[in-house]
Amino acid sequence: MTREVCFNNIGLWLLFTLLIGNYVVDLEASHHVYKRLSQSTNIESPSVNQRYRTGFHFQPPKNWMNDPNGPMIYKGIYHLFYQWNPKGAVWGNIVWAHSTSTDLVNWDPHPPAIFPSEPFDINGCWSGSVTILPNGKPVILYTGIDPKNQQVQNIAEPKNLSDPYLREWTKSTLNPLMAPDAVNGINASSFRDPTTAWLGHDKKWRVIIGSKIHRCGLAITYTSKDFLKWEKSPEPLHYDDGSGMWECPDFFPVTRSGSKGVETSSFGEPNEILKHVLKISLDDTKHDYYTIGTYDRVKDKFVPDSGFKMDGTAPRYDYGKYYASKTFYDSAKNRRILWGWTNESSSVEDDVEKGWSGIQTIPRKIWLYRSGKQLIQWPVREVERLRTKEVKNLRNKVLKSGSRLEVYGVTAAQADVEVLFKVRDLEKADVIDPSWTDPQLICSQMNVSVKSSFGPFGLMVLASKNLEEYTSVYFRIFKARQNSGKFVVVMCSDQSRSSLEKDNDKTTYGAFVDINPYQPIPLRALIDHSVVESFGGKGRACITSRVYPKLAIGKSSHLFAFNYGSQSVDVLNLNAWSMNSAQIS
Repeated sequence: MTREVCFNNIGLWLLFTLLIGNYVVDLEASHHVYKRLSQSTNIESPSVNQRYRTGFHFQPPKNWMNDPNGPMIYKGIYHLFYQWNPKGAVWGNIVWAHSTSTDLVNWDPHPPAIFPSEPFDINGCWSGSVTILPNGKPVILYTGIDPKNQQVQNIAEPKNLSDPYLREWTKSTLNPLMAPDAVNGINASSFRDPTTAWLGHDKKWRVIIGSKIHRCGLAITYTSKDFLKWEKSPEPLHYDDGSGMWECPDFFPVTRSGSKGVETSSFGEPNEILKHVLKISLDDTKHDYYTIGTYDRVKDKFVPDSGFKMDGTAPRYDYGKYYASKTFYDSAKNRRILWGWTNESSSVEDDVEKGWSGIQTIPRKIWLYRSGKQLIQWPVREVERLRTKEVKNLRNKVLKSGSRLEVYGVTAAQADVEVLFKVRDLEKADVIDPSWTDPQLICSQMNVSVKSSFGPFGLMVLASKNLEEYTSVYFRIFKARQNSGKFVVVMCSDQSRSSLEKDNDKTTYGAFVDINPYQPIPLRALIDHSVVESFGGKGRACITSRVYPKLAIGKSSHLFAFNYGSQSVDVLNLNAWSMNSAQIS
């Protein structure tokens, strides 16, 4: 489909409306429904001592979990809603589960906030967002699946605003507020996941809904004066003509004035120039992508900055297992917080046997880097309260070619590790092949066993004593061109040796890291039994991996710093902490 067909000519959209408006296509959502498995109700709560259950990542006691929904802070209490199957460990029977916290680390559960009960959501309560109205009242916009399997947008409100835990929610009798019909030309099977709404200068609310027409992904804009009666705008906020379905969109302002957050409806401080971030979850690739650009408040259009295109070439929040993310503005600490879902890499049969599937990554503070070209992510500071028994046994050490140094005295299966590397004699770096434009391909073809001048060097985590199993997180440094003085830094997370189990997904992930290798190179890894969250360059690149070792579990897990490159690498500093478990009921 050409760009002209995909919305420059709105008349063609109207023609498309006439062609599709009189029927509803079959539901095209990408969820795999395991009807036999999803109805199981006799699963007991798994033991908290299960070897792959996490110690400080959010996950419910049992069953399937996917998208984070409507995170917010209300009366000093953090709220996380999430897609949950109360009947089994595979996708299906979706409700909005609900937990609250005072610190984003320890969580208390509450009864589901929203569950199928009305014609407008009888076949499912899918993802959505929370908006805090000017009077302080939070409201939920969410996607419901009606009896015809059409995707419609609904509203729910707290029953008791004096309850800081917001334990009861009511659905409006006006639902659905936004629905596909023969006039608006919306694909009824691809119309979901409303964002947090924002106010314009005209005092009208705006919200965007993810959608597609054929291969054209788009963010449909709706406006409202009262948050109840919504009208579709003539044109979308943004679109791309070949990327497919845009799920779980997110749209928020950012500032180059430090790492502070910006409220979603903010116009910015005087003399402050705001940028906007449009993030989408691409159904085709199951990755989250973002672009940075300018929001035209008059035309309700988002224009990406030069170099950005909202498709599979756009930068990603996380280059590993990470999807359906959602941010919120934390007014208590003036920051924007990012949540993301990480699914399993084990088989469906294994998930059913263990009785659960899916975790949320550690919430991350997210902000615009001073260059204005990328976003930075870093685990919220509150998670550091779980640190205990700090180990500082590697300082100013030299890792010679082919060497490993074990980090003793830390609970290697549940740890937080920060290391600072330094390389010298960069003129000895190998020149990168000009065709190597995909970092994941580089990491896959040059796994940890392949030696180059600088790299691989980094950490081996969740490793067995004799290295039958390990997950390696490492860097490689290349010259961009011979005698150019410019370098390319690649960060890899290699799962190929992570487990002796053959049926797991052991994809190797990779990301380019925009850092100057003449400066110290930082790496942080949050290790939690079956998940490794890695942050390179102080959060300029993030990779999340799911791994399931059979030997390197519990006290049998080991942690190493290593260098398998031909040139020596200095470890300026390595700090490691055993991590206490969070209280997640």
